[in-house]
This record gives sequence, C-alpha cells and structure tokens, in this order.
Amino acid sequence: MLHVFFHPHLQALRLVVVLGKQRKRRGVNAAGGLLVLLWTETAASSHHVNCAVAAAGPWFAGIKKNEVSLDLKGSLFPSHKPCPEPEPEELCAFTELHGPLKLLLSFQMKDVRSFSPEWQTHLDAFLHTFSLANAEIELYLKLKCNQKTLQRVFRVEIKYKVAPSVILDVTCKTQPPECVRKGCWCHGGHPVLGSRLPLIIPLHVMDQGLYGELSIQLVTLLSPCILQYPNLETKLTELQVFVYSPSNLPVRGLSTFFQMLPAHLDTHELGVRGIHCFSLKDFLYSCIYKIHYENWEHAERESSSVQQSLLLFFFLQHRDPFISQLSDLMAAERLIEHHLEDILSNNKQALTAAVQSELKNTLKAQNHRTQEQEKLNSAVKVILNSSISIVSSSSNMEFRNACLNSMKVRDTHELSVSLFESLRRVTSWKFKSNDSCFSAQTEQRPESDVRTRTEI
Repeated sequence: MLHVFFHPHLQALRLVVVLGKQRKRRGVNAAGGLLVLLWTETAASSHHVNCAVAAAGPWFAGIKKNEVSLDLKGSLFPSHKPCPEPEPEELCAFTELHGPLKLLLSFQMKDVRSFSPEWQTHLDAFLHTFSLANAEIELYLKLKCNQKTLQRVFRVEIKYKVAPSVILDVTCKTQPPECVRKGCWCHGGHPVLGSRLPLIIPLHVMDQGLYGELSIQLVTLLSPCILQYPNLETKLTELQVFVYSPSNLPVRGLSTFFQMLPAHLDTHELGVRGIHCFSLKDFLYSCIYKIHYENWEHAERESSSVQQSLLLFFFLQHRDPFISQLSDLMAAERLIEHHLEDILSNNKQALTAAVQSELKNTLKAQNHRTQEQEKLNSAVKVILNSSISIVSSSSNMEFRNACLNSMKVRDTHELSVSLFESLRRVTSWKFKSNDSCFSAQTEQRPESDVRTRTEI
C-alpha cells in the first residue's frame, strides 16, 4: 500500500532525473536542485493533496518546460488529477538559490493518509536514500497543511565521484574517539568501484517487454575511515545494502532475496559466527545485517576496537539500443522494479558470490589489523613487564616514589594498570598522514591525550 502511495512522487522524480541525466551526456556536468512541495488548499479539501516537483540549476540545463507532453503525464499519473501550479512565493527561495526553473511537474492526489507521521517518515527516508547516490543534487522538501509548514533540506557535505553517473555522499557523522589528537580524523569515506555483474533477464519478464542488457555495478564504502591509524584494531559489525534503479532512484530493500541472503553466505570462510538481517520499518530503502563473531574479546579489547559498517551499493544499469523515447525509458524502469525480485532470484548465485567477495576483502583487511595489533600487544607486555620489574626491584625509595607519583598511582599494581593503558593509547592511536582523507579539525585535544604523552 505504501509503495503505491509513493508512486506519483517516485515517477515525478524519476522523470526529472532521467531528463537531467540525458542532458549530462551532452556535456553538462554541474550541480542542481530539486524541490518537492506538497500542500492542501483548504480545510474542506484536506483529503486532496497537491504535489509539485521543481528542478533548477545547471544539472538540468537544456530541459524544456514543454518537453513533457500531456500524454506522457497522463501515462505517468493515470489516477491523479492535474492541479494549479504553486504560488510564485512558494518557489522564490528555491529559485534564488538555483536560478530559473527548468521543469515543474504538478498533480493532485487523494489519500486520507497524507501528512500522517508515518507517511512523512517514509518520504523522508526515501529522499535521504536518494541523496546518498545523487550527491550533486540538493533536495528540498516542503509540506504545508492546516497552516503548518515542515521543511527539510538534504545537502551533502563531502562528495565523491565513483563513476560518470554516480556521485556518492561519503560524509561520515561518526564522532572521533576520545584518543584522536587534534585535527586528524577523516570525516569522509573512500568508495571502491567493484565488479560489474551482467544479469540474466528471466523469460517471463522478457515476455512483458523488458529486453536489452541488464547489469549491476557494485560499489562499497567502509565507514568510518581509519586509514590514518594503521595500528588501530577495527571490528566490522554491520553491513548495509542499497539498491538503485538505472535512474539512481532507491528501490525498496526489504525483498525476500535480501532477507534470505545471509543463509547463502559462507560464514565459515568469512570467519564469522553469523550474519542476520536486521529488518525495521525505518530501513525501508535498505537492508541492514548484523555481523556476529565466534570469539568476541573481553571488554577492554572490545572498547579499544572501532566498530565499522560496510555500505554495499547495487546500481542497476539497463541498455536497450531500441529504446529512445522518454516514455519507453520510464516503462522499462517500471518493469525492472516490478520484476526485481524475480531478476535477483534468477541471478542469485552470481550476486551471492559478489557479496561474499566484498565481505571477504573487508574482513581480510580487518584480520590483518588484528594480527598487527597482537604484535603490538606482545611488545607492550614486554615493555610493561620490564618497567614494572625495574621499579619493583629497585631499593631506591626516592626513585620508586617518583615513578608512582608521576603516574599518580599508589602502588606497583596500579602502576602496571596505568602504564598498560598509556602504552596502549600511544601505540594504537599512532597517526600516519593520508592525502586522500577528508581530515578536519576536532574541537580540542583531549586532556587524556596530553597526559598520556607527558607520562610516557
């Protein structure tokens, strides 16, 4: 039911984005803005919701307002009536930022669930997921109902061009750990362009009219980035999968294929105890999996590890040389989304192998870090035992008291604990500059970091 309710918004956004991508192939490559505006006119017509999708900016250059014919609008929104365009003042702030409108689509919907909290949550989730893979487009959402106005802006801070048609939002909101020294934390990510998998279209889907070449481009993004801390131990605890249509619109993620995916992964090869699908309504446009390990180390080691998540993007790509009309492109995308479950199941073996490979590569790097950390821990134990032995065996009370006082402890047992923690922080958080990182200033150097350096 919810998918049907979103249909007009999705179709309008799809149409605008497809037009924009066609113009980019002609040499236009710049930012743009999209405004989604929903409003009711009077209390008497509260069951009728007006919707407008406006596009502006260089990204949509070359689009003509009359390019979308009445016949195409009728095929895209068959059960929705046309409505008056929004008042100019509603578009004023948007056009001041992005320039004159390149395209404006408006229609009227009739649904009693309009503006409900659940509806707004799902619309917000859809636009947020859309923004992840369309970082060059700034999104604006404006809802007006019963003299109340709700506005949201989806603006990307750090962008990364993975492919000509894919610019990802790689901004990482994870706060730096306490031990990170000033100015040395990467607030972005480093996407990796993976393999491109050709897909076999099922025969019954071809009978429905879907032909040409269908494939999936894989992209991975590990977050947060810790490339500047080579000695730091990490733990991959989460996998999140996103699926995008050929026009880069998010596809609902909680399909049967992705829910059953963990059952087909070789957890023994990955060295994990299990991978479980974490299905919540909030994650309507992605699948989240929790990764569990056989031997989760004791609390001290667990707290010293940085927990990471792996974002895995599936970008559907479709090419049919016999399709040139805009209406045919839109129809092909609708067929792909409608039969996506069958398409994924028909290519289950190849897709499962691809996910297995991406997880294996990520966990391999994690295991290497763990081995390096174990070497450091062994060295720390030698240093610690030698230091404690020197202090304990010394007959010079002045020397012993000076050691205890410098570490602010009362006896050699507390000295051992304090010195171990200081050594661990110094070795684990060794910094190594990386030119590809998006480093930014942290607010201030933690007091514990200064104290550790003084102690050592």
